[in-house]
Amino acid sequence: MEIKRVGVVGCGLMGSGIAEVCARSGYPVVVSEINQELLNKGMAAIKSSLDRAVKREKITEQDREATLGRLQGTIKMEDFKDCDLVIEAAIENLELKKKIFAELDRVCPRHTILASNTSCLSILDMAMATKRPAQVVGMHFFNPVPVMRLVEIVSTILSSDEAIDTARTFSQSIDKESVLCKDTPGFIANRLSMAYLIYVIRCYEQGLATKEDIDKTMRLGLNHPMGPLELVDFIGLDTVYYILSAMHEELKDPLFAPPTLLKKMVTAGHLGRKTGKGFYDYK
Repeated sequence: MEIKRVGVVGCGLMGSGIAEVCARSGYPVVVSEINQELLNKGMAAIKSSLDRAVKREKITEQDREATLGRLQGTIKMEDFKDCDLVIEAAIENLELKKKIFAELDRVCPRHTILASNTSCLSILDMAMATKRPAQVVGMHFFNPVPVMRLVEIVSTILSSDEAIDTARTFSQSIDKESVLCKDTPGFIANRLSMAYLIYVIRCYEQGLATKEDIDKTMRLGLNHPMGPLELVDFIGLDTVYYILSAMHEELKDPLFAPPTLLKKMVTAGHLGRKTGKGFYDYK
């Protein structure tokens, strides 16, 4: 199936990035938020990202204006009625996502493919909130979306071959590489990376070394582009906590039980770069 018009539910950090790359690739895009204030914030983030791309000579001024011209912001779900693909990028709350998918199923044409950008939650649970489970897949992008090249395509036991093929072809059309994985907690990337990050947090919690020396060791000793505790701050401690909690609940593997330190930092509102303080102070 050919994708002509794309919808994105959510214009936060991930949703705004997904909307931007789709519009930059030539697709008309409808992007939504729950209220006008959040929508304005998300659209401003897209404009800022495009401005940076122009400054770095990644795109021209004409490209920037053309991209903005393809974007339509909305606070109405009904505006997804003409979309061939809708990608949900709401917060990691399964009940909320199921409600969104049920609403999209009501609004969108029967041919529309519905995808979730979730990094860890069950795609099948979302699919069963619709009357088109064969047309529901996972499309997990990575942050920052305009920079990161990978999309995890997630197939449930009900996803059709056509839906998966369309998702992979679409990913290629927006200059992304894709990998195919089963609908299991954490998929590929988070199943592997969270095991690493949670162990690092436990080592720091137990006093193995300072956060600076832990990160320095991984950067200079193992050639990682970013230290693990710096990475957790970049991802967001709350996001890491929610991913670990969901994986632990589903898999019952003690490996993924969130460390006490992580839980306390989230409770204190120390969520990383986005709040100005996490393992490091950014204020």
